[in-house]
Amino acid sequence: MAIRIPKVDADCCLACGNCEAVCPEVFRLNEALGYSEVINPRGASEERIQDAMDQCPAQCIDWEEGES
Repeated sequence: MAIRIPKVDADCCLACGNCEAVCPEVFRLNEALGYSEVINPRGASEERIQDAMDQCPAQCIDWEEGES
């Protein structure tokens, strides 16, 4: 069964850290690389992940289909 998982588009990420501030269980700002990463795609509810996505000023986090 497919599930939705968050994915950060590193090319447009501003490295602002908003996603990590809202949902640190799922997102981490990698300052060395200059963008945020998904560290645990199932670390929070879809609602909390969506809240983090909504706080992204570049709108560079989207849902993609993953394996359950």
